[in-house]
Amino acid sequence: MEGAENTQGGNSSSADRMVGMEHSEVRYFTSYDHHGIHEEMLKDDVRTRSYRDSIYQNRHIFKDKVVLDVGCGTGILSMFAARAGAKHVIGVDMSSIIEKAKQIVHVNGLSDKITLLQGKMEEVHLPFPKVDIIISEWMGYFLLYESMLDTVLYARDTYLAPGGKIFPDKATMYVAGIEDGDYKDDKIGFWDNVYGFDYSPMKEIALTEPLVDTVEMKALVTDPCPIITFDLNTVTVADLAFKVPYNLTAKRSDFIHAMIAWFDIDFSACHKPIHFSTGPHAKYTHWKQTVFYLRDVLTIEEDEQVSGWLENRPNDKNKRDLDINLSYKFEINDPTRFAEGSCFYRMYVFLKAPCHHRRIG
Repeated sequence: MEGAENTQGGNSSSADRMVGMEHSEVRYFTSYDHHGIHEEMLKDDVRTRSYRDSIYQNRHIFKDKVVLDVGCGTGILSMFAARAGAKHVIGVDMSSIIEKAKQIVHVNGLSDKITLLQGKMEEVHLPFPKVDIIISEWMGYFLLYESMLDTVLYARDTYLAPGGKIFPDKATMYVAGIEDGDYKDDKIGFWDNVYGFDYSPMKEIALTEPLVDTVEMKALVTDPCPIITFDLNTVTVADLAFKVPYNLTAKRSDFIHAMIAWFDIDFSACHKPIHFSTGPHAKYTHWKQTVFYLRDVLTIEEDEQVSGWLENRPNDKNKRDLDINLSYKFEINDPTRFAEGSCFYRMYVFLKAPCHHRRIG
């Protein structure tokens, strides 16, 4: 996600703009002030090339159009659009990184084509009443973490002209089951005996924290299952809280210790559609995959199935946190292998912290 949820800058400072915000909101926006997070995103070749190609290969769509870049960060998408022939590009971001973006736009000779505004999208005053195209890199971990899509939908409903286009315009979420016994023992089982003491109360906390991780293909025990697709042309904020079923078929006999989730992105408004995936089968992206450890270990044989429901909703107290419920049912005639349960997880606003990351394999 390039930047953040996003009155023109004027002379007021970033701190002035954040007066009255909740502490969690301030920390969210300021987390994008540092250059390091933008470096990570820009170096994500899959992410950045997909956006570049979707714009450069569709110059006929961008030519002489007014473009809005929601959460513009350092301005890379805005500059792609300007170079593709856009009449004018407006980039909006709450983070103070936008001051560096203005310098970057200037040294690249694009200041006459790009207007950068610091502020919330819900409060900004655009120099155009309507825009022809919205571009945004809004995706978070587990696709919806940090709730930036809400802001894109506000921009769509407020500023996108009839017949306007959104880049990208489709996102599909997937789940699969994985074998990950060694790391589950290290992360979860560790609390059963800590220097001779029972630390099981900490185990409950550990089970509720999803991990953002790179999972190797060899860890997948089941085929993936698509669970939901969002069409940005029609989806509403209410649709982002959902409860959907899944059904997974084992492709080999193994153990399932966790479920993982990832998403695919489509730019279908293009002349030639562009697609990328954040799944374990695809080239690395900074989104990696999201790992949810189960309470049970499922002993599954080839072609057997595990089913359940995945429920996602924003946390009541902080909309940027996600509350996720994952139920599972492995229903077979063998009572020694039957398993059924549900787990609650919370994706916290500071999941970007390094302690939540590890690598399988």
